[in-house]
Amino acid sequence: MASNAAATVCPAPMQATSNGAFQGDNPLDFALPLVILQICLVVAFTRLLALILKPLRQPRVIAEIIGGILLGPSALGRSEKFLHRAFPAQSMTVLDTLANIGLLYFLFLVGLELDIRSIRKTGKKALGIAIAGISLPFILGIGTSAVLRSTISKGVNQGPFLVFMGVALSITAFPVLARILAELKLLTTDLGRTAMSAAAVNDVAAWILLALAIALSGSNTSPLVSLWVLLCGVAFVLFAIFTLNPALGWMARRSPEGEPVKELYICITLSLVLAAGFVTDTIGIHALFGGFVVGIVVPKDGPFARVLIEKIEDLVSGLLLPLYFVSSGLKTNVATIQGAQSWGLLVLVIFTACFGKIVGTMSVSILCKVPFKEAVTLGFLMNTKGLVELIVLNIGKDRKVLNDQTFAVLVLMALFTTFITTPIVMAVYKPARRGVPYKHQTIRRKDLDTDTRNIPSMINLIESSRGIRKRGRLSVYAMHLMELSERSSAISMVHKARRNGLPFWNKACNDQDQMVIAFEAYQQLSSVTVRPMTAISPLGTIHEDICTSAHQKRSAMILVPFHKHQRLDGVMESLGHSFQAVNQRVLRYAPCSVGILVDRGLGGTTQVSASDVSYTIVVPFFGGRDDHEALAFGVRMAEHPGIVLSVMKFVFPPGTSVAAQESNEDDDNPNDDDLSELTASKNESIAHEERAVATTEDIVTALKSMSKCNLFIVGRMHSNVPVLVDRTSDCPELGHVGSYLASSGFSTTASVLVVQQYNPSGSLHPLVEEQANADVYDVPDTTTGDYPRDSNMV
Repeated sequence: MASNAAATVCPAPMQATSNGAFQGDNPLDFALPLVILQICLVVAFTRLLALILKPLRQPRVIAEIIGGILLGPSALGRSEKFLHRAFPAQSMTVLDTLANIGLLYFLFLVGLELDIRSIRKTGKKALGIAIAGISLPFILGIGTSAVLRSTISKGVNQGPFLVFMGVALSITAFPVLARILAELKLLTTDLGRTAMSAAAVNDVAAWILLALAIALSGSNTSPLVSLWVLLCGVAFVLFAIFTLNPALGWMARRSPEGEPVKELYICITLSLVLAAGFVTDTIGIHALFGGFVVGIVVPKDGPFARVLIEKIEDLVSGLLLPLYFVSSGLKTNVATIQGAQSWGLLVLVIFTACFGKIVGTMSVSILCKVPFKEAVTLGFLMNTKGLVELIVLNIGKDRKVLNDQTFAVLVLMALFTTFITTPIVMAVYKPARRGVPYKHQTIRRKDLDTDTRNIPSMINLIESSRGIRKRGRLSVYAMHLMELSERSSAISMVHKARRNGLPFWNKACNDQDQMVIAFEAYQQLSSVTVRPMTAISPLGTIHEDICTSAHQKRSAMILVPFHKHQRLDGVMESLGHSFQAVNQRVLRYAPCSVGILVDRGLGGTTQVSASDVSYTIVVPFFGGRDDHEALAFGVRMAEHPGIVLSVMKFVFPPGTSVAAQESNEDDDNPNDDDLSELTASKNESIAHEERAVATTEDIVTALKSMSKCNLFIVGRMHSNVPVLVDRTSDCPELGHVGSYLASSGFSTTASVLVVQQYNPSGSLHPLVEEQANADVYDVPDTTTGDYPRDSNMV
């Protein structure tokens, strides 16, 4: 008897810290160093998998689920030595506790991102799709549960098992779906908006059903206990709405825009999450619900919610949340699925989940007159599973509702249905970007009375560029580019999307974006129409939003900022190669002319009024398509009474070391017509001179003699100009002359605008397919309709 008792004694709990290897302690026998090793191993392994799966455009949650399974007994964990050393049984309490704390705060973040107001505004179509996407899979899940109970899940409690199976098959992962839509550029399409609205409704319904399942799955089978659990859960939600919401709203109101949020408010809110988790765990509906409910009742307006996200999301999503996937993976043993029966049941569960979700969504979509191809795509999108699915399955396993084999089957089902979503949607539905051809795609044009519908996005440059032409009102589309990062909080930005297939328009009354406020303030003080807009995309594809918007609005020029900014000591400091790559892709795919602005404080740090504009502008003219465009832009700016324009034409004498330009311009760019018109005109604000240069040094000397001006406007490409700076500092998107003018050694005061003229013959891979009778949805110029529809520009 004594030997049997000794054999069943549990291992002693781990001490927190060791005395060190030199004292003879093995760090892996102590809780703290072991959990540190586990976190590092999990993060490194899942990030490596995410990198491998990135070309397949899979969301990171797929890599984390697979990583958890591979670290568990299904793969690496089959080695007893590895499993007992890296994830010993006595460490699992600490690991699970950390994972659940991370999950608690992650669901708090999910609640912060979920705006109940948007769900209340959900249209009938999205609501019908959501209900159908929940009902049919839930019913089929109940039917599938009967098959599983007679085979691999014998002896389980019938009621909770039915509900858990129905919930597991009917869930749509809202954050994962949003990430997939963003990656596929479908986020702001009609299809994407419908999917997001339906998924938000589905998410709330899934949590309610999960609360019901947990209440029914307690160890006490008395119906009265389950009823008390549900009633106490409802009471907690009401307490959160009528007590926590006003308190959090008071703190949010005392955190105005532009001022730091008090550390006390952050501490109180994060403590409330833990307290709410304790209350809901005490009630019996799991601690996760407390964090989720607190996140929902936090006011979404103002900086308060944004600061909360910034404070915790990197720690939670980057370090703690992957532990939950590993905790789940350690419970998943694919080896338990053995024999034809088990694999047949896996196929049945996958088919039932896909059939119910896809057919249910398709049926209502077609009834709502959604095109068939879009209805199929919507069905596959709504079939996306993710973290919430794993939460349901893990709770079911912890409550002894799901055994090992059923748990493994359902985890593989969730993994498979999410994995196939992106490739199938890409194959079935890829909306073609079509547009009607338009004429004025450059600044330079033959009809000088025609309105130029373009112009840069920097206010002082706009003020100098608007000229004096009477026909038409100058319109500027100021696009705020926002990177859709890997952070989960990036998904909260998609709730703002309101328009079809293009970056959306900002409403002044609701938007606190400082860029929007600045441009709208300028609009009130000038005759320029400014329409702020926002594009949310990964940096690798954000050029598509820029170029397609420019085509949609029939723009004549896109202006982008240079990827370097000038420090106080005059040195140009790079913001990163990714921003440079964006500019290069815009140059390659733009449907109109492009300008890159190297800003060295044009007009100072504040807006310059029309009466105070006083700039000297220099246009170095070497000849060629881009220089003609730069000259046309400079001439337009010279219409402003406060602008003095100096045009310096560089002449290369025959036989010098600098080759003369070959005059092979096309009819739209005659070599000297623009300069001849300037010479013949009697405009006192425009000066024209010719400078003979024989060597590279002559060009550099001539440019330096004009370095005291406020702005250089120069063409990007010149076939007859040599390299003026070292290759190491040359920026190909600026060209040889632009790179020299933008270099730190040239000037610290003169801004530079590098211009590339649109070349129809050079646009080999346009992002927009031009069709004369294209059925194109025209995005309104403004959300209020106060401006004429014919005044367009980016």
